[in-house]
Amino acid sequence: MLKKRRATVVALRGLNGRSRRTEKTRAVPRSLPKPICPHNETSSMDFACAVLLPAPLASLPTAAATIAESDPDPELLLLGVSFSTYEKTLIELKEEDDVVFIADESGPFVDRHSDNGCAELSISRARRWRSPISAMIPNIHLPMRSLGVKNRTSVDDIKSLRLITAVKTPYLPDGRFDLEAYDSLIHMQIINGAEGVIVGGTTGEGHLMSWDEHIMLIGHTVNCFGTSIRVIGNTGSNSTGEAVHATEQGFAVGMHAALHINPYYGKTSLEGMVSHFEAVLSMGPTIIYNVPSRTGQDIPPMVIHTILQNPNMAGVKECMGNDRIKGYVDKGIVIWSGNDDECHDSRWAFGATGVISVASNLVPGLMHELMFEGKNPSLNSKLMPLIKWLFQEPNPIGLNTALAQLGVIRPVFRLPYVPLPRARRLEFVRIVESLGCENFIGEKDVEVLDDDDFILVGRY
Repeated sequence: MLKKRRATVVALRGLNGRSRRTEKTRAVPRSLPKPICPHNETSSMDFACAVLLPAPLASLPTAAATIAESDPDPELLLLGVSFSTYEKTLIELKEEDDVVFIADESGPFVDRHSDNGCAELSISRARRWRSPISAMIPNIHLPMRSLGVKNRTSVDDIKSLRLITAVKTPYLPDGRFDLEAYDSLIHMQIINGAEGVIVGGTTGEGHLMSWDEHIMLIGHTVNCFGTSIRVIGNTGSNSTGEAVHATEQGFAVGMHAALHINPYYGKTSLEGMVSHFEAVLSMGPTIIYNVPSRTGQDIPPMVIHTILQNPNMAGVKECMGNDRIKGYVDKGIVIWSGNDDECHDSRWAFGATGVISVASNLVPGLMHELMFEGKNPSLNSKLMPLIKWLFQEPNPIGLNTALAQLGVIRPVFRLPYVPLPRARRLEFVRIVESLGCENFIGEKDVEVLDDDDFILVGRY
């Protein structure tokens, strides 16, 4: 015979400065307060008492009730889920010693773990907090989870994206985010056919952001543009703990997918790399990013093949060339080229799904044409001078300089990035004139800018 499960009621001091127990049967009022989260989390409301129901009881369709005093300041509240089910139900609470029985008009609630047909709740006389039964889960390493129905993008939706822009993050003169300019950049990506954006990636200078800034920018992008473009948050880190926490927060604010890099600087073994990715893959659609020039360590195919069995594995942003891409494509793995100068051939000769692009910040329409309208070696050749110019110094130095010259962002740099020298800025003007000003974002004419026009921010 199964033993009875007992739920702890946390009795706190009442709103009028004293605490007491109910002494008689009371009908629950029809006007019920808003319930706390059914996951036994704390509520910001000024309730005098919070009851933490065990999972079996909380899972019952009508497993919720309220103990309330007849006065307007109740001192003991029993909170659960689905209060709307009580609209036409009379609930009575009867106290016998330290046991409260919950019943409705059709009879007592049945707890599947009770052998007497009643859910048994024990009221604690103590005022100190006690750990709820439902908080004791078998695996403490599980990420934070919600039982709410998610309206998330599927992994297959992410796999179908062909043009994803690693979007730039613009700044105000004091180094804070320039959200007005940022919104304009995202809008221009949408109207020119980009299907997704990487928020806070290398190009977006996520490594120069605090995690608060990082998650805020992801949430802002989802809130403003999430119905028009896929938002992929770079929540990767060389610390697995930070990567897990940031990814939890990123999905909590609504991002459609995560981008994850392998641990850099403090490099790990191949087994450690697999464990790192497995720790973050459980939370939602994920793109793995392989860029050894920045991490100092390649993600070999063995690692990708090992984690491929995870249903949240969307694909790989690969920067190791088209031979590597072809090997993955032959095995049915979704790949995005991470190199703008190779993306045309990656897409049309080696089978890549598309590109995660830097150049599309400047010429999204041309990059869309390159990815969607078939082989076009002529257009690819025309874009090569711009792409080579962008990467003559480590990204995003060239992009930051170009966007400032086009007048779509303020000429503000967070250090350690500094603008390209004047000679290179003059070269960019010639590239814009050659490709055609109409193909670049923004409505202003391209400028050279003087050195004094740029603002370098060391503390932000």
